[in-house]
Amino acid sequence: MAPPTNGRPARAHPSVTSTSTTSPGPVRIALDLLGGDDAPAVVVDGAVRACAADPDLRLLLVGSVGLLDEAVRAFPASAHGRLTLRPARGAVGMADAPSRGSRADTSVRGAVNAVVEGVADAVVSAGASGASVTAAALGLGRLPGVRRPALAATLPAAAGSLVLLDVGGSLDHSPATLLRHAQLGAAYAAAVRPDVPPRVGLLSIGVEPGKGDRSRRLAAVALAKAPLPAGAGYVGLVEGHEVGLGSRANVVVTDGFTGNILLKGVEGAYAMAGAPHPAPAAAPLLGVNGVVVVCHGAADGADIASGIALAAALARDGVVARLTSLLPEPVEATG
Repeated sequence: MAPPTNGRPARAHPSVTSTSTTSPGPVRIALDLLGGDDAPAVVVDGAVRACAADPDLRLLLVGSVGLLDEAVRAFPASAHGRLTLRPARGAVGMADAPSRGSRADTSVRGAVNAVVEGVADAVVSAGASGASVTAAALGLGRLPGVRRPALAATLPAAAGSLVLLDVGGSLDHSPATLLRHAQLGAAYAAAVRPDVPPRVGLLSIGVEPGKGDRSRRLAAVALAKAPLPAGAGYVGLVEGHEVGLGSRANVVVTDGFTGNILLKGVEGAYAMAGAPHPAPAAAPLLGVNGVVVVCHGAADGADIASGIALAAALARDGVVARLTSLLPEPVEATG
């Protein structure tokens, strides 16, 4: 196994630093060793970093038989008792159909099955996001009223952290999906930051009523009428530059196509300015009945370690149960 890619420590994730007050305890993370552009080396690197940072972390490593033996050798001998191995035949390639994630012989499905079987508390994968979403939705099931799960990125903003969703879980931009994603985002924000009331905005090309395409116009009408969790308020339409401010909305909702482009545009702007990456390349998948964290395919070891830390924090804090308890009953949205 290759040595760590660099000496940079794991990035602190806004959701990790803001989660609740439960004391650390043993937590079991199923890690897909085969997912990601530079897997398995950076995934193992991140796992080693995460184990060093969290003595209560337990890892279930999922990968091919030969890789598993090699991966164990990358850990110090003192950590071997915290590792469990699960063989898988292969990975889902970035060019493969997302449905391949439903196959039981893939590493991502093996990681999801570990949670289903009760031998792991959360899943982390840097593999193809479509395959991760498919495996999680089919294996863990969806929360009530959720048609399409959403990936939620927590970003720093001038007025504090901001939740942006969807950033790549689904390309569906129907009013019903946008409405449920708004409710998921507000519930998630309230679960991880109960001291900050969620303010929900819908991303569009202007703030005036009626701006945007048909789906957003209909979603805006539905959001103005529908219940939002935890006393959240709908502030109306927001534009792209307001994502960096966070003053009017701290939960911004859009479809996965637009959200992914916006997120990568933010990353590119930081890179052009020579500034550090605005947030770790890891996002929780909201709308499934379990903790699933999807890392960017180009994630490095520090990103993987941060993704593992995020999954551990969400599992320890029972965020999925808290989110589910806050989620209002599904309502119909036209379109």
